[in-house]
Amino acid sequence: MKFFGHRPFGLLAPALLIAVAGCSSADDGATVAVPSPDAKTAKVCRELHRVLPRKLDGRSRNDPEPRSAYTAGWGNPAIILRCGVVRPPKMIDPKVAEGGDPDAIAGGVNGVDWLMEKQGDGTWRFTTASRVAYVQIGLPKGMSAQEEGTAVLTDLAAAVKKAIPKGIASMRG
Repeated sequence: MKFFGHRPFGLLAPALLIAVAGCSSADDGATVAVPSPDAKTAKVCRELHRVLPRKLDGRSRNDPEPRSAYTAGWGNPAIILRCGVVRPPKMIDPKVAEGGDPDAIAGGVNGVDWLMEKQGDGTWRFTTASRVAYVQIGLPKGMSAQEEGTAVLTDLAAAVKKAIPKGIASMRG
């Protein structure tokens, strides 16, 4: 599998081995911020919600509160998906495209381009690129960006390709 497009996976392995991926966890009763996409984005996000897999990396669907067509979750603590988020600033940072930002890596998994960003707390999040809506994935603390992250992105690729056409997303989501 080719992970992160123009760079061979082997070159990313050292960086990913030390990364602990995460964004927000949805333990029982936790809440997740629901995006507020524009009408065009909302339509494709609702379609994505309809075609999302029942399992991700062996974890069963466990949607966070409040329930929404723009969010989904798997497992406990949950892997969180948010559709219709705003464009991350690093999405247009030339240092990322040139491979010069140690806290962000751009590339693709199974035909879907992603931006992987290290957050201030040391966790990571993944956001789709080159699609008409931004879809963001957060892995809970303790999950490996290399192993579980790759499996999650692989499991989501077919649904993203089916529901979210290639193109340029609205800047606000």
